Amino acid sequence: MDYILNVTGFILEGAKVTGQLYILTAVFSVLLGILCALAKSSRFRLLRMIIGFYTWVFRGTPLLLQLFFTYYGLPTLGITLEPFQAAAITFIINYAAYFTEIFRAGIESIGKGQYEAARVLGLNYRQTMFRIIIPQTVRRVLPPTSNEAINLVKDSAMVSVIGMTDLLRAARQVLNRDFTITPFIIAAILYLIISSVIVNVFRKLEERFSIYE
Repeated sequence: MDYILNVTGFILEGAKVTGQLYILTAVFSVLLGILCALAKSSRFRLLRMIIGFYTWVFRGTPLLLQLFFTYYGLPTLGITLEPFQAAAITFIINYAAYFTEIFRAGIESIGKGQYEAARVLGLNYRQTMFRIIIPQTVRRVLPPTSNEAINLVKDSAMVSVIGMTDLLRAARQVLNRDFTITPFIIAAILYLIISSVIVNVFRKLEERFSIYE
């Protein structure tokens, strides 16, 4: 029992890095995704093309390749980043590309009648978006956003390839030291707990925003 507690404590130290990366990515990728979705839904063709190219590149190439490019490739251009900085930037830009398409689809799923009704009420574009369109959009995009949130937990394990001691790397270090599968079982349980918490959070959010349906 003492061994399990000690191993769990060591793995949880690695989980701190996973948690920090997760929170940072979740916050900034969602914000960037919303801005890009609004830009891609705008009437400016050039802006739509730029955002379209961005989402095409980052959704069409592997996250691991993007991580390698940021950490190992940018130094050849004179830009050197710490492992956590490289991981955070890569994850934020990558996930924002997915959120852009999710939020764009949600915005465009709202019927044109909603916009017409807003104009009749005398609401401007900003008021229409934030009072009428976005609240309805949030409810519709929660399920796919939940899937991306869970994927982010699992994808965070990739940071071990650039030397960061995350949850999985910590478990692997114990495995190499003690030659026992116990750390991997503990790591799996921790991932399942984190994923379960995320699922429950999104379930509560869906219930809260169900009033907009």
